[in-house]
This record gives sequence, C-alpha cells and structure tokens, in this order.
Amino acid sequence: MKKKVIDYSNIKKVLKPLKKRGKKIVHCHGVFDLLHIGHIKHFESAKNFGDILIVTVTPDKFVDKGLSRPHFNSQQRIEGLASIETIDFVILNKTSNAVDLIKKIKPDFYCKGLEYKSFKNDITGQIRNEFLAVKKNGGKLVYTNDPIYSSSSIINESAGIYNSLQKNFINKVKTILNPKNFIQQITKLENLKVLVLGETIIDKYVFCEALGKSGKEPHLVLRNLNEEVYPGGVIAIARNLSDFCKKITVLSALGQNKEYEKYIKKILPKNIKTKFLYKTKSPTIIKKRYVEYVSMHKVLGVYTMNDGLLDKKDQLIFEKMLVKEIKKYDLVVVSDYGHGLVTKKMAKFLCKNSKFLALNAQANASSAGYHSIQKYKDVDCVVMNDAELRYELRDKNEKIEILMKKLTNMIMIRNLIVTRGSSGAILYNSIKKKYFNCPAFASKVVDKVGAGDSMLSVMSILLKLKFQSIIALFLGSLAGALSVGELSNKVPIGKKKLLKYLYHILK
Repeated sequence: MKKKVIDYSNIKKVLKPLKKRGKKIVHCHGVFDLLHIGHIKHFESAKNFGDILIVTVTPDKFVDKGLSRPHFNSQQRIEGLASIETIDFVILNKTSNAVDLIKKIKPDFYCKGLEYKSFKNDITGQIRNEFLAVKKNGGKLVYTNDPIYSSSSIINESAGIYNSLQKNFINKVKTILNPKNFIQQITKLENLKVLVLGETIIDKYVFCEALGKSGKEPHLVLRNLNEEVYPGGVIAIARNLSDFCKKITVLSALGQNKEYEKYIKKILPKNIKTKFLYKTKSPTIIKKRYVEYVSMHKVLGVYTMNDGLLDKKDQLIFEKMLVKEIKKYDLVVVSDYGHGLVTKKMAKFLCKNSKFLALNAQANASSAGYHSIQKYKDVDCVVMNDAELRYELRDKNEKIEILMKKLTNMIMIRNLIVTRGSSGAILYNSIKKKYFNCPAFASKVVDKVGAGDSMLSVMSILLKLKFQSIIALFLGSLAGALSVGELSNKVPIGKKKLLKYLYHILK
C-alpha cells in the first residue's frame, strides 16, 4: 500500500518509465473526505479509459466544505484510497486545485463525474481551470456516468456535525435559496462601486516561546521567534470586497512618513485604488500582538498610534477628499475604530450623503468609554458585537433583542447585526420590525481579529442589493466563520471560497 503513495516531488520520476512503455495515464482529483460506493464505481469506470489510474487528494488546509471539514485528515484519506485495488497511485496535492498536478502528471485522460460536465456546477471556477490545463498539456477530458453520491450530504446527515439549531436553520435556508441560482445573483455585486473609509491598521504578530516567570519580577518572559505582518482596518475590508466588486476605493490615513504604503499597495488587488491622507505628526497605526506560539494565545498587545483628533488642517484636507469622492459610489463602508479619523462632522456628512452606508464602529482597548456609535444618526447597516452594544447602552443584563430595538430607535439603523460568538448572530430589520437569528458555523477559532470586518464586508454588499435578510445574515456569518479560522486578516474572504462553503453546507 505504501508503494502506491507517491511523494509530490517524485511524480515525474515514477511516471516517466510508465509513459515510455506506452501506458495511458488516467487522473482523478478530489477531496474524498468520505469514501463511498460512488467513488468506487467512479474509479472503476475511470480505469477503463487507460492503464494507470492516479488519484490526487486535496490537503486538509484547503478543504473548505463546511463545519468540521475535512471529517478525515489527509493521511486517513490517502490510506483509504491506497487500499482500493483499482487505484495505482495516490498523491497528496500542495495547492487548492489540480492545475499544477496536471502540469506535472500530463495525464492522457482527466476524469470527472458527469455532474461536472456543465460549468454551471463549477462554483469556484477551479474545475474550469483544471480542464483548460488538461487540454493545454495534451490530455482529454472524460466523464463517468455512475450513480452520484455526495460525501458532503452523507456527512452532513449522518456524522452529527450540525446541532438541532444549525440543522433547522439550514433546512429553512434550503427552502429559500438555490445555490446554483444564487451564483448568478452574486454576479450582480460586481457592478457595485464601493468606497471604504476609516483607519488603516497594520497588525503585527510576534510569535513567542514562553520561557517562564522572571526570576526577579512577577512577569512572563518570552523568546521572540518570528514576526508576521497582516493588513487591518479598511485595508482588510477592501481586500474582502475585492473578489465581489470590480471597483473599490480606499479613503484612509497613514502616518506622515507614509509607513507601510508600499506594503499596502503590494498586497492590494488591482481593482482597489487608494487615496491617503498623511497625518501631521502621527504614525501609521500599528497594533502589535505577542502570541504564545503553541496555544496561539495572545499575551500582550502594544499599540503605536496617535488616537487624538486630526489637526484642523488635516481634517479639512480629509473632508475635501471625502466630498470629492462620495457621490461616485453606490455603497460606503465605514470602519471606525475611534482613533480620531472620523469626526462628528464627518459622520454627519456620511449619513446625509451616502447612497447606502454600512458601519462597524468598534470599541477597543483604547476607545472603550469614549467612542460612541451615536455620532451616526442615519445608517443602513451596522455590525457590532454583543459587548459593544451593551457598552453603548450601559446595560449588562437586558435581553439583546430589546437593546437592539432601543438602539435603532435612538439612531435610525435599518439593519442592525449583533454578533454573539458561539451563540451566533442576530439581525434586526427596523423597517419591518423583524428579528432574524443565525447560529454560529465556525468549526475552529484561531483568531477573532477581523471577524467583524469580514461580516461587515459581505453583509453590506448583500443588503445594498436587497438580498433577503436571512440570506445576508447567513452569508455574513459564514464569512465570519471563515475569518476566525485564520490569523488576523491573513487571508481575505474570497467569493469562491465563501460560495463553496455555502454550497457544501446546503448539500
């Protein structure tokens, strides 16, 4: 069985003599999270096209098919496949799709199930790219016509992954949303012109090894192992939106020395334009977090910033920039951390002049007690967490629904979304006076930083185009679930990734 498993680096070495002998290579690719009779029949039919059947497997980190997936890890999936007599070789892939593998293997036949013959079922676009790679490398696309079984459906129904709340919610969504039609609806988002306004934040993560308590003083001693830099604030939001909308502009501020401007422009997709104010006598905001690398727990945060109001000259410059830009956009997304960029005057202007205003006004360690969402008086969409809502209204014990209604009455908020961690999220539509609840769908929590930004990104564009509240809340919650599975905003929430997650949950 071990002889069947080929290391990625040895592919050409193993296949070269077989091809010299005239052997025809058949290639199948997939996750194969749960081996079933459908897979067996598929492999048997595929083998009939040639002499050697190679099955390649998606690694764990690229499996984004829903809660607690993959059900079986890479090693378990490889061992299961290697035990099947029909299969000659098994290879663990290194990427999210088979394109690079196809270039290495150069199969005579690339085989998929008949359900993939139409690209309408290709949610991610990856299969299309794989097929193009096959043709380019001289291969032929072939299909098996065996009974179709879905691993996701079997796992979703039988593995006890979803609790009763999640199952009931999923079944409700299934009656409303057809995933295939939804893909077409999502394409309408491309034409939205979006302005993202607020603080630019650079998130620095310092990964450390805990050495223990200091021998002289009562504090923890850490050894610095390495550092990583991630985009935060409006830069993270813009990256999340870039895969959904073609035209995005960031209006923000950097330090007077333009720190990290080159880094920001390097990581941003080409469809995002930036317009920066360079703040007088202020640095670019840097939030450094010291992380114990084994547990991934943060032990200390150090902020580098001037969180006072902009000086009068800078305020005037930024206001002029906003006045010039705002009428060009269908949607304005504001990420206001209370670090001095968005003044009361500017908030009033945004409420009055935005065609659709979406807002995340966060309370954090430096702004708690001072930063209030109430400087915004007319907002289409607000995302905040349970603690921020309670802090805003100075109420620790009241039911969350009552507090949501109270805040929307104080400020005109048409859609108020409150996230509640493992308890999920609630949307209150103040126009219809209706509440919508969505359970949590995060399978693992690596880092909560960026979850609110991810949710705001997705929900703002869906609510702008008047998607149903429950669908917008569901997609926003899935975006948040994907976000907390990664450190900070390391990986943006792409359209393909989100739709794939949705598609497999609804199977």
